[in-house]
Amino acid sequence: MTTATLNSEVRETTHHGAHQCAVLDEAHVGDIKGAFGTIKLDDDGARRGLSAKLKTLLAIVGPGLIVMVGDNDAGAFATYGQAGHDFGTKLLWTLLLLVPVLYVNQEMVLRLGAVTGVGHARLIFERFGTFWGAFSVIDLFLLNALTLVTEFIGITLATSYLGLPKVPSVLMAALVIVAAAMSGSFQRFERIALTLCVGSLLLIPISIMAHPSAGTMAHGFVTPALPGGSGHMATVMLVVIGIVGTTVAPWQLFFQQSYVIDKRITPRFMKYEKADLGIGIVVVVVGAAATIGLGAVAAAHLSGSFTDAADVARGLTVYGGRVLGDMFAVALLDASIIGAFAVSLSTAYAMGDCFKINHSLHRGVKQAKGFYAVYAGIIAFAATIVLVASDHVQGVLTVGVQALAGVLLPSASVYLLLLCVDKHVLGPWVNNRRTTVFTGGVIAVLVALSLVLTGSVLDQNITAGQIEAILAGCAVVALAFGAWLGVKALRARRAPGYVAETIDRSGRDEWRTPPLAQLGQVRFSTGTRVGLAVLRTYLAVATVLVVVKLVSMMLGH
Repeated sequence: MTTATLNSEVRETTHHGAHQCAVLDEAHVGDIKGAFGTIKLDDDGARRGLSAKLKTLLAIVGPGLIVMVGDNDAGAFATYGQAGHDFGTKLLWTLLLLVPVLYVNQEMVLRLGAVTGVGHARLIFERFGTFWGAFSVIDLFLLNALTLVTEFIGITLATSYLGLPKVPSVLMAALVIVAAAMSGSFQRFERIALTLCVGSLLLIPISIMAHPSAGTMAHGFVTPALPGGSGHMATVMLVVIGIVGTTVAPWQLFFQQSYVIDKRITPRFMKYEKADLGIGIVVVVVGAAATIGLGAVAAAHLSGSFTDAADVARGLTVYGGRVLGDMFAVALLDASIIGAFAVSLSTAYAMGDCFKINHSLHRGVKQAKGFYAVYAGIIAFAATIVLVASDHVQGVLTVGVQALAGVLLPSASVYLLLLCVDKHVLGPWVNNRRTTVFTGGVIAVLVALSLVLTGSVLDQNITAGQIEAILAGCAVVALAFGAWLGVKALRARRAPGYVAETIDRSGRDEWRTPPLAQLGQVRFSTGTRVGLAVLRTYLAVATVLVVVKLVSMMLGH
């Protein structure tokens, strides 16, 4: 298909065809073929009535649900299980605080995907240049490779508990994960992925059978508190940071934007995709809360410290019998596989963006060799590491993923915010002031948590006082920066001839990002360049220090 034909089709999807679109791959234009329904390319009729709206939602549902359920992966099971084991249900309130963060971050990503038709990595390269784009993709590739290792660690823990041999289990899981994506059918892959998402709801009957105290669970949700005395405060705060890191992960941004594009979702269906995201957030919070509650139940029937997610299964077996423990192991296996799907795809999509190769699940292997090679290659890498590495090394890698995710998340969030305030990229879909201010606050918090997490990896005896000092210092810097921005905005308003800037939102359902060649690179202000350079330098140094520390731990030092 020629570029002219592609642009013609894109104009059809945007009804009036106000301008050519940035969509790069003709496989990303056409019918929306969801797991539960299809929407034809020329179906531009209004959805009236509950039945019509429900059918549309069923066809659209997928990106938000998969990215959220994929986030409750093997690493999340370990983090939530440890929170429940060590502190009962007293940290459940942290999940509610993360809901608006999850929604705002992922809503911006799905908006970028539907409006631009271009993957997250490619947008960073095109708008910010090769230097910044290379950093973002290197970060993602390193973190995703390690995250995928933890997914296979989760697979081995689950299958080992179920009495299955390690090597055949890992190989079979790897084959299933690879084969599910390489059929050349987006719809078939999504049906498999959503079946696994439904499987994640197994945590609900497990919780009913284990029946952690409903009153205690409710109290944990509505009563923010840091449990334990002053001697345990550093441990508690690090667990809280771990919950944040495992719930808000960088790969989610790259995955959802590319998946929305691959599913061919356009701005006309934005409200349905937001509903899909909302459903996913409910599922992820329910699953996280259930895992914390089950960790608390298991802790009451186990002695010793928490080691991995299999401890929860063992504790549940002591409490309610083998069936209960086996059900939790199956839930862990399901979570690990759906996590592996999502993390592998986010990597393959990003590499496709970087090297400008075909990258779509609508294509068969012959049409997208590089895309599927990356997908299969990173799975093979992770499976091999799990098969050859010792339990000690696997344990260190699990810790390392959480640390690196926390360290690198601010970088991904900064790029996301810069893209979503870019009027040339999003036009009438650009952020409003409230979303921008909220996201800026979230980034400030993430930077502070990143500093604490980096410090905790380098000094495992970090004290509560040191953590509080880091947080206080970051708060002072953030407040000073906010005051400077406020003064700057006030001076601008008082300047002669000032006219308040407004955003014309009319016709936005038909608006799409123009071709990337027309956009060019954004010109940063001096302040923005300095800020990005400082952040990038810190993240590079912190990443190197964390990696060195992890290697040292692997060697037994």
